[in-house]
Amino acid sequence: MARPRTHDEALRLRLLDRAGELLSTEGPKALSLRRLASDAGTSTTAVYSLFGSKPDLVNALYTEGFQRFESRMKSVGRGADPIADLVGLGLAYRESALADPHLYSIMFTKAVPGFEASPEATELARRTLDPLLATVRAGIESGTFSDVDPAVIAISAWGIVHGLVSLELNGNLPPGLDVGAAYERALRAHAEGWSAVDRGR
Repeated sequence: MARPRTHDEALRLRLLDRAGELLSTEGPKALSLRRLASDAGTSTTAVYSLFGSKPDLVNALYTEGFQRFESRMKSVGRGADPIADLVGLGLAYRESALADPHLYSIMFTKAVPGFEASPEATELARRTLDPLLATVRAGIESGTFSDVDPAVIAISAWGIVHGLVSLELNGNLPPGLDVGAAYERALRAHAEGWSAVDRGR
């Protein structure tokens, strides 16, 4: 049977965004299909039609978060300076987190106990690191970055952006701090720290 026209993409996205908000603000117990349908102004039938079960909804939420994240990471162009490119990816990471903070917890924490992403969603999440790895490899090949395992540089870059963004989202940064400027300066200092130039590496 064809899906009713009212159960369209706009409703799917509205339900996912509301599900993320419930999860991030009130925790997994608040994420009931009945509550979600009521908050979104639709029926539980619509929720089941679009997603199936609650685990399917959580998997769709996880997938949506990484699809949006991947789109932003892929939008960062490759230039002549790998250091600037690495900083650009870090800025895109923060932009994604600030645009969709309600999806961040399902993407990067155990927000729903017992949740295991589908193989397809797991592969999508892994693939979002490809632009970062490609940028690091290009920097090593050009002699800009030290000749080390690309995964070491990539994971350290991911660690610094994830840590700073998590502190920002949780309100743990000092009051009055120019977060954007401090964040970009930290990214640049980290990227330059891997420079192969005049460092004897």
